[in-house]
Parts: sequence; structure tokens; C-alpha cells
Amino acid sequence: MELTVEDIAVLTGGTVVRGDGGLRLSGLASLGEAGVTDLSFLGNEKYVGDFVKTAAGAVLVTAGVPEPEGEVALIEVANPSLAFSQVLEHSLPKRMFEVGVHPQASVDPSARVEGVMVRAGAVVEAGVEIGEGTEVGPGVVIERGVTIGGGCLLHGNAVIREGCVLGERVVLQPGAVIGSDGYGYELVEGKHRPIPQAGIVVLEDEVEIGANTTIDRARFGKTVIGAGTKIDNLVQIAHNVVTGEHCLIVSQSGVAGSSSLGNYVTLAAQTGIAGHIHIDDQVILAARSATMRSLEGPGTYFGAPALPIQEEKKRLILSLKIGEMRAELKELKKRLTELEKG
Repeated sequence: MELTVEDIAVLTGGTVVRGDGGLRLSGLASLGEAGVTDLSFLGNEKYVGDFVKTAAGAVLVTAGVPEPEGEVALIEVANPSLAFSQVLEHSLPKRMFEVGVHPQASVDPSARVEGVMVRAGAVVEAGVEIGEGTEVGPGVVIERGVTIGGGCLLHGNAVIREGCVLGERVVLQPGAVIGSDGYGYELVEGKHRPIPQAGIVVLEDEVEIGANTTIDRARFGKTVIGAGTKIDNLVQIAHNVVTGEHCLIVSQSGVAGSSSLGNYVTLAAQTGIAGHIHIDDQVILAARSATMRSLEGPGTYFGAPALPIQEEKKRLILSLKIGEMRAELKELKKRLTELEKG
């Protein structure tokens, strides 16, 4: 990176409100680690202490922040974290994309891969159709009859099983598995017999799936991940789940079979959703929450079972006072006994 402070202001739609707009910057760093040639940002009030003492050449800030101690240039923007990401994206080397099939890849003659990059070790089976501009990473396995839109990025060792459908600009991180068998068994004569899982998975446009996340195929019909939804690493989505659009599902969360999420639902880390329930639009489940019932109406829920967050906070505060309340009750009982004897 080699940009002036003024260049960064133009790139991010910001305004230089302090310092030298002609100062040249060559690096990106945190507030605590930045030097005089680095750009940093203040995106969280927790780091105001680091900001005041930072040695960065320039910092992306919102209006009304305190003055830092040194000769630090300030660029005022609406969203410092987003602006920093814009600069980072501008500075990163562009991914190399070369249309063609690597000699060490295996592509069935019936597969349609025109305008696609297929890297070493990838396997593309019969009847697969892949849109232009998609990159199939090393070791990726795409089984028969899969349809993939254009502009997708499938990182190494991802697996897409038979018949599944990916929309445009879908991203799969390494090790993601799309269309694994749903977890379904019937107890027959003392043994657990697997139930056939005959459906598929559909990932709509601009869905992103994290590393080692698994999304099970439907028992029948479709498991659907709505457009724009972003799923973190190590998440489990069970058979016949349907999510709305633009949901966020964070690491180690799980959604059990046949449940559904509305639009703009957020499941924070280690959240659990029981089967056959619905989570309404714009619901946020805080980290390590779980629910076995449907949640109606937007809002933030917390706990297990999940309750509106203020209600759960009150319950937690009361639980912390149980020891104190028991001691008070013991003392009252003692006094009552003494009064009765007197």
C-alpha cells in the first residue's frame, strides 16, 4: 500500500479533520501496534485508551472523538471499521483467475465448465453445470448433477454432493460440506435404520459458508439458505431447514431439522435451535443461547431457554443473590425461633 492521507479520505468518502493530508502511508495496523507510516481505525469505544496514545500516522474515526496525544492525522468517516476494510480490500493483491482445467483435475466430459477455473485435484462429475467466472479450488469435489452459478469461489476440499444448487457469487471456505445426509433413523427390531435422504440443498445468491461447516440435504424437498446469508466456521444446519435472507449464523451454532429462520436473523456463537420451530425476522440470539420454542417478533433473546434479554438479565441477577438471600432467611428463622422461645 502506498497512499496519502487525502487518498484514503477520497477512497473511503471521508474528510481529513486533523493533520497532513499529504502524509504517505504504507501499512495497516491496530492502534496499539501502528507506527508513523501506518493507518489504523477506532471502531469500538473500548479502544479509546489505545487511540489517545497511538503512534499511527492516521486513524479513521467518527465525529466527536477525543484528541490523540501525538501528531496523528484523523480521517472522519461514518463507519471506521467499514472504511478500514475498504482500504484493506484496495491494498490486497487481486486473486489470479485463469480460465481452464488443470491437468491434474478430473472433469467428466458431460460437465459444463466453460469460463471456469478448475484447479489441481478437483473432481467434477457427470452432469455438473458451472457458471462463468467460478473458481473451483484444489481438491474440491462436485458430485453428479450439481448446478453452480457464476462468480462463485469454492475453496480447497469443499464438497458439494449430488443434485445440490448454488446461486451466483457463493463462497465456500475450505472443508465446507454441502448436501451431506441428514441425520435420520428409525428404530426397527432393536437397530437404528437410516432413513433415505432424497432431497437437496439450495444456496441462494451471495451466500457464504465457513470452513468445516456442514449443511445437510433435505429428507425430501430442499434445505434452503437464503440470499446474502453468511454462515461462520463449524456450524451445523440440519435437513429441511430454511433460512431467510441476510441471516448471520456464528461459529459452533446448530439448527435442528425442519426449523426455519426469518430474514436478518442473527445466531451468535454456540447458539442452539431445536427442530420444527420458527424464528421471526430480525431476532438476535445472544451467544450460548438455546430455544426449544418459536420466537415471535424482533428483538434480542438470551439464555437457555432463550428469553427477552432484559428479562433474562433480571433472572441472572436474582440467581447471583441466592446465597445472600438464603443467609438472610436463615437469620430471620433464627430470630423467629428466639422470639417464640421468649
